[in-house]
Amino acid sequence: MPPAKKRPRAYDVTRTRTAVLAQFAHVRDAVRGLTAEQLALPGLGEWTVRELAAHLIMALERASRAMELPAPRGPKPEVSLLEWPFSTTGGSAGIADHTRELAEGRPDLDALYEETSARFAELVPADAGDRLVTTRSGTMRLGDFLVTRTVELVVHTDDLHRATGLDIPYDRQALAACTRLLADALADRAPGGSVEVRVPPFAVVQCIGGPKHTRGTPPNVVETDPLTWIRLATGRTGWAEALEAAQVSASGERADLAPLLPLMG
Repeated sequence: MPPAKKRPRAYDVTRTRTAVLAQFAHVRDAVRGLTAEQLALPGLGEWTVRELAAHLIMALERASRAMELPAPRGPKPEVSLLEWPFSTTGGSAGIADHTRELAEGRPDLDALYEETSARFAELVPADAGDRLVTTRSGTMRLGDFLVTRTVELVVHTDDLHRATGLDIPYDRQALAACTRLLADALADRAPGGSVEVRVPPFAVVQCIGGPKHTRGTPPNVVETDPLTWIRLATGRTGWAEALEAAQVSASGERADLAPLLPLMG
């Protein structure tokens, strides 16, 4: 019999919405101070820093646009929160095109950030967490979709930091939500209790089938910090690279997450 999957973690919609706006404000402050030379630097893949900064706007824009549309029909969402990380690979061409349109069509990024934040605050309420919204991955609960916005913002904040060297703050709640969702997604992909994955101070999950640990120190333990975990889960850092750099500790013969990573691209 396969291992039973645990009940999904609950997230407070009000706190998540506040975290999304707070992280977006941190990014806006950083982008506001970028010079023309910095904006022209390589950002992410083929994007420049300007295009990466424009792409970050889409994290909020998608939620605002979703709330402008009629609520989808159907009593249940098509995509659960734990399914979302594995459903994000499609539509990359459309995302790239829209990113370049924003970067080229709106040269005043700060004004665009202000407009985007205001639209989100107006259109995305904190008391509609169960409302269904249409996303690129399928219909989702608004509360769940807001958690995915923390992932988009935190991951690309880190991309912006690595591209520019800027020390951009992370809202604690946004970083926590992003870390927990990606840790829970790992446990959902490989259910079991033979390996304990620790990402202090935000997440501890058990995964991978095999002998289950019940008490004392687990025989198979993986531990890392939140940003390293996020980079591993999204393919920004490879498993072997993180081990070699001592950014991850892994003990036990089953403590090898390489076959399961990355969780999303």
